[in-house]
Amino acid sequence: MLTVVYHSIVRSARSGHRNAIVALLLNMMQGVMLVGMFYLFFRVLGMRSSPIRGDMLLFLITGVFLFLTHIKAVKEVAGAGSSTSAMMLHGPMNTIIAIVAAAMACLYQQFLTLVFVLGIYHAAFTPVVIDDPIPAFGFFLLAWFTGCAVGLLFLALRPWFPKFTTILMQLYRRSNMIFSGKMLVVNTLPAHLLPYFEWNPLFHTIDQIRGAVFLHYNPHVTSTTYPLYLALVCLMIGLMGEFFSRQHASISWAAGR
Repeated sequence: MLTVVYHSIVRSARSGHRNAIVALLLNMMQGVMLVGMFYLFFRVLGMRSSPIRGDMLLFLITGVFLFLTHIKAVKEVAGAGSSTSAMMLHGPMNTIIAIVAAAMACLYQQFLTLVFVLGIYHAAFTPVVIDDPIPAFGFFLLAWFTGCAVGLLFLALRPWFPKFTTILMQLYRRSNMIFSGKMLVVNTLPAHLLPYFEWNPLFHTIDQIRGAVFLHYNPHVTSTTYPLYLALVCLMIGLMGEFFSRQHASISWAAGR
């Protein structure tokens, strides 16, 4: 089973391009371009320093890369092979392997991209100083894990309502552009706006990682346990939904999409 999972991860990682190195470079360029775009946006607004006392680029990276990791995890897991896909016709394959492969390939690509960007910034511009690196990496994993759990919900729902699920997933991904809080300092957010953001696990994760990265920032609005508990609930519901969908799978579903 581990061999099948490994080859499925490789196949999923190469899905962006036939050449694995090109696929990784394309993923890296997407992250670099998004960080560069927000950096230019801040410079146009006249903000030459970070809203939090520290490195401005680290402020952008903590928001942008957790956002990308979460959104890509949702997309990859939700698009993993369902019980009616052609890959499931092969004997060793099953939906759990496809889900694990999609999730691990996403984590692999995003982690390499993050290391590449931080390494280039550290070597070429200024030393990268992270106040508490182990918790910071833990929140990076939490953003990925919550994305996988939400994606699993969409995967379980997709065989029953394919068009509605696609619209719902796009709505969730687009709403995170605003409600993830990746460009906000949560401690300065007015109290009447907090209910619009607090439902989002990514909002809590981004704020908490900034507390681990920056010495002079202490998040006191968001929670470390809420995104974890929400991810576990979504994971259990998604697994039960996927199992139920698999038991009632029909090849005619794929023809009707």
